[in-house]
Amino acid sequence: MSAPFSTEAPALFAALMSPEAPVLIDVRRRELVLDSGRILPAARVMDHGDGPALAAGLDRARPVVVACAHGHNRSQRVAAHLREAGFRASTLAGGYDAWIEAGLPLVNRAASGFALGDAPTIWITRRRPKIDRVACPWLIARLLDPRARFLFVEPDQVLAVAEAEGAIAYDLPGAPFEHDGELCTFDTLLRAFGLAGDPHLAALARIVRGADTDRLDLAPQCAGLLAVALGLSARFGDDDHAVLRHGFVVYDALHAWLREARDERHHWPRAVPLAADAGGSR
Repeated sequence: MSAPFSTEAPALFAALMSPEAPVLIDVRRRELVLDSGRILPAARVMDHGDGPALAAGLDRARPVVVACAHGHNRSQRVAAHLREAGFRASTLAGGYDAWIEAGLPLVNRAASGFALGDAPTIWITRRRPKIDRVACPWLIARLLDPRARFLFVEPDQVLAVAEAEGAIAYDLPGAPFEHDGELCTFDTLLRAFGLAGDPHLAALARIVRGADTDRLDLAPQCAGLLAVALGLSARFGDDDHAVLRHGFVVYDALHAWLREARDERHHWPRAVPLAADAGGSR
């Protein structure tokens, strides 16, 4: 299947929130990346340099979207090289300018001493994840670093292994990202990376917070999320990565519902009348 020559910003953001998301490459000038301090969600920051060399680090099975500041020659040059090499590559129409004009979120590139967009990140927390420790990896994988790796160890080993592995600890006292009063680690990540203003992620954070802290009155969906999370833990036991794989589907669905289906009810679409009813008699 071929790729469009360019991809509009709203369509790209919707695509990023799925397991089949395209690879997003930011080829702005390095000084512009550093000065701005913000990048597109899930973006890899790469030197536009030589297109064929850039292609060496990409998965040919996935579409690629190339973004620059304005959507002009910089991104189009890279996309042209990638298409020549057989990739399904397109440019972000209008570049960063169009993304910002559409009111879509950007991500703070640096937080707590590390930067997104360059090398893949490693994240580590306590084993047996249920709610917050599944929601956080989902957010990281969808909007911060799709190449991220997730490690799970005994609670008393998290900080030591994080130091040994160069990993980022989360959801643990003393970790760079943890609960803050009544807020969960999911909330902390949203604030740290500049995503707290997104209304759909904020609504999802409220559901996570209620389920994770036993405040089921925060949103009607809290009790359901808690039940599903405990069920996944019971079903998969010590297989923490199986819990993540299946839990990500739950968060994909919740986010899609918040963005696209909140007004839909269980009886939609309306049932089609039986042929006998449509005819008026048997």
